[in-house]
Amino acid sequence: MDKLKILVVDDESRMRKLVSDFLIRSNFSVVEAGDGVEAMEVFYREKDIALIVLDVMMPKMDGWEVCREIRNSSKIPIIMLTARGDERDELQGFSLGVDEYISKPFSPKNLVARIEAILRRTAKAESEEVLSAGGIEVNKTAHTALVDGVAMDLSFKEFELLSYFLENNGIALSREKILNNVWNYDYYGDDRTIDTHVKKLRSKMGEKGALIKTIWGFGYKLEA
Repeated sequence: MDKLKILVVDDESRMRKLVSDFLIRSNFSVVEAGDGVEAMEVFYREKDIALIVLDVMMPKMDGWEVCREIRNSSKIPIIMLTARGDERDELQGFSLGVDEYISKPFSPKNLVARIEAILRRTAKAESEEVLSAGGIEVNKTAHTALVDGVAMDLSFKEFELLSYFLENNGIALSREKILNNVWNYDYYGDDRTIDTHVKKLRSKMGEKGALIKTIWGFGYKLEA
């Protein structure tokens, strides 16, 4: 079984090494970044990161900005590290979708224990993950898609596209954002492939296909 990969982001190399050493001893794989900009580069490059340990105070791009950008496209678990003990920081972190908040100094063993607990919780949630809206239901674990209780025969990308629409129900999504999240950031093809897949998906959804609205010159939105 492959080791779960953790991204450790901190501008202090000693702190990165301390956290990384404990994670490696606990049978995790680790990638590191020394500032927010590098963290985003690693996040987009590495496709199998399971969790991010993210420092707040960093040059170029702080932890809040990194968290905000990641949450635009991913639900990956994030643990925030901060030297501050300010409750406002903690509240801001949770409002941005941070899973845990740990103040420095901290016990590396405690950090590893929290990481393991979050990953167990995340795995359980994913195993039960069902998305539904407007008579459309997707079970991401079983890889099934239903419309009004009737199974649809979807290709892998059509399934991923429908899942992404359901996860962002009511939100206008640009073609670029859809391409980046469904086809990944390393896809360099023509974004017209999105239009082709949306057309096929609508067709397979029957009357419910009309729930996927075209936003001319921008992209698409599911209204269910």
